[in-house]
Amino acid sequence: MLLAVLLGSQAVAWVGAAESVLDSAAEKASEPTAMTKVDFAKDVQPLLAKRCYACHGPDVSESGLSFVDRESALAEADSGEHAIVPGDVDASLLIARITSDDEYEVMPPEGDRMTAGEVAILRQWIADGATWQKHWAFEPLTNPQPPQLVEAAKVAADQAADVHPIDAFIRLDLAESGLNPNPPADRRSLIRRAYYDLVGLPPSQREIDEFVNDSSSDAYVRLIDRLLEMPQYGERWGRHWLDLVRYAETNSFERDNPKPNAWKYRDYVIKSFNEDKPYDEFVREQIAGDELDVVTPETLTATGYYRLGIWDDEPADPLQARYDELDDIVATTGQVFLGLTINCARCHDHKIDPIPQTDYYSMLAFMADVTTYGRRGDETSNNQIDVSSPELIDQYERLDKERREVEAEKQAIEQAGIVKMSAEDQRATEDRKRDRDRVLRKNLKQHLDETQWARYEVLRDELERIDGEQKSLPPRESVLGLASYQSLEPTYVMFRGNPHSPTDEVQPDYPELFNVDPPQLQVVSSSRGSAGRRRALADWMTQDEHRLTSRVMVNRVWQYHFGRGIVRSSNNFGQLGTPPTHPELLDWLANRFVQGGWKLKDLHRLLMTSQAYQMSSSNTPEGLAKDPNNDLYWRFDPRRLSAEEVRDAVLAVNGSLNRAVYGPSFYPKLSAEVLAGQSRPGAGWGDSSEEECNRRSVYIHVKRSLVTPLLEAFDFPEPDRSCEARFMTLQPGQALSMLNSDFIHEQASKLAESLDAVNLANDELARQAIGRVLAREATDDEVASADALIVDLQTNFHVQRKRAVELYCLTIMNWNEFLFLD
Repeated sequence: MLLAVLLGSQAVAWVGAAESVLDSAAEKASEPTAMTKVDFAKDVQPLLAKRCYACHGPDVSESGLSFVDRESALAEADSGEHAIVPGDVDASLLIARITSDDEYEVMPPEGDRMTAGEVAILRQWIADGATWQKHWAFEPLTNPQPPQLVEAAKVAADQAADVHPIDAFIRLDLAESGLNPNPPADRRSLIRRAYYDLVGLPPSQREIDEFVNDSSSDAYVRLIDRLLEMPQYGERWGRHWLDLVRYAETNSFERDNPKPNAWKYRDYVIKSFNEDKPYDEFVREQIAGDELDVVTPETLTATGYYRLGIWDDEPADPLQARYDELDDIVATTGQVFLGLTINCARCHDHKIDPIPQTDYYSMLAFMADVTTYGRRGDETSNNQIDVSSPELIDQYERLDKERREVEAEKQAIEQAGIVKMSAEDQRATEDRKRDRDRVLRKNLKQHLDETQWARYEVLRDELERIDGEQKSLPPRESVLGLASYQSLEPTYVMFRGNPHSPTDEVQPDYPELFNVDPPQLQVVSSSRGSAGRRRALADWMTQDEHRLTSRVMVNRVWQYHFGRGIVRSSNNFGQLGTPPTHPELLDWLANRFVQGGWKLKDLHRLLMTSQAYQMSSSNTPEGLAKDPNNDLYWRFDPRRLSAEEVRDAVLAVNGSLNRAVYGPSFYPKLSAEVLAGQSRPGAGWGDSSEEECNRRSVYIHVKRSLVTPLLEAFDFPEPDRSCEARFMTLQPGQALSMLNSDFIHEQASKLAESLDAVNLANDELARQAIGRVLAREATDDEVASADALIVDLQTNFHVQRKRAVELYCLTIMNWNEFLFLD
């Protein structure tokens, strides 16, 4: 009963939000996206690949029919008929079969039938002549210019004045579809949107009021600049990158042991974003930070990229495990940096994209000197790089050498005495060190002559001196990265991907779809012992004219600002990926990005100053009817806060958030039941102080077998593989976590304590709590509801006032207004 009282309207809010999402999904599934023309690369080719390739694709040509290229698709089938007759829909067997009511003739033969929208696309394409184009992403970057809206006579002259370049692209498509963009968002919504997007934290009521009341023309631009200079910017955007590179701090499998110093790679990423490191440099450091002209501790830390994947310390087939590690690196590199699923060609030619199996192994050959993460019994030699200063390393090595020499002489004297001892004492010295030391302390002196004993005492003093000197030195610093290298051996194509069945040898080379010359590799190794091959790969990937690297990254930045990319499948720009909604805009942004020195902060400013970003998120009947997916950007898509944003916002509004930047990860408090669910129950989870536990969520220790439950409930990604975009679900576990978890109750208590809630009148408590949590003034209805709830809890449920006001604070942190962004 008490739970029902606390849930109240919030239960309806959670259910209402879920129903809204489901209704929207149903609309999206039932209605085709608005379009005025059919584009082969954008509309037709992905449809053929998705619906037809299983039977008429690269590997299978049932009935003599294939849709992999124009020549095959227009050829005569075994039946003597033509599936596609350009310009003649009625004569095209494809249309007859996909619209047939005969269950033995309809295509596809199994699964869902093609939708009316899909059929309409194919009909119009054939009627227009069935043109066939090369896939858009495999073409070089174009150089489009923002449309001249007035000259195109698409919008009125007064609307075209001072149009932002991004809006010029977007408004042209909107005008062609008969849609109008939403009006601007209110300033309160806009500042919350900017804060969460750039730093992942809520603005205070004071910050909101100052922005709302600032009438200067540059108020919004100054807001963006201020947020970009905050250290919290790197924490927010660094976490996006960590999703992509499958960041975790343990190895997975049975023991799920920690990866020492993995957190330093995380800090490298955060610092790179904060310093606005050019993206091309950021890429080169991770791919070949140990092979650059200037190698530094920072660039070596960047090579931790190669050590982030899972690792089996006891594989049944070591060779298979070795190639699985390399496959993880090739897959992540291809998807994250190039938007290509190169890994699909490990066992055979790519089923969809023009990536033969040889391309996969030529890419793997670039990584041929990357050692396995570790070896059973030695999990650090291959991946821990000493980045201490040369002077400090020399001091440690000198003392280590002295220690070895003194220890050797000391042990020789000890052995001279041991051989004179009783058999029982001799056996004891061969057992545990503790027993050996006990025997030596008791009996060694009496079995040595005076000269030996005097020398022995000098040697003990020498060891104490060496220990003292070492303790006075600064500690040596290591980072996770490429600490050793595999000797270069030939790379072979593996028959069906089986490493025990090598076939033809291949050399490092770029995928043939790029149509570029192979790399000119030097035979000599780098000064650190690497092969130098990854440097060639990094240099090629970061060429200004590269057709994918810049496209992929600007698309990701767009995705994190607008909720989804211009290409929704941001890890797959291939033929089974989602075509770009605005291909000219994507290329224009890519060119601007490169011409601006690959600077991400400039890209943020460009995107966020567009009217498309500043639009209201409200629905309109016309927009929902013509473009339910919002592919044309007639409104801004609202969203739920991410897992980290939820936790960090809770800490921020109650005043507990520790904003310290960088440093080792912390371990949040977890229940015994949760700890028992690890790969090794109860093991491998540290005990951090309350101050540490109040740090931002990006600093939480990421253990593969134990994701923090609150983060997991809010769709924290599985860290075993690259996550291009997080799910944004609405499910009961989220509401239960926000109402029942120990964490949220502790934070609600801290909020009440920070407000001195016990001593406030109910109406004043409501005003202060809503002001703190929602950064606005409370309405009269909200004040009345607060009073009613607190009185009800105290009177009818006999809850003490302290607990009643804590529960009221808890409810506010569950309001949709706190958890969702417009």
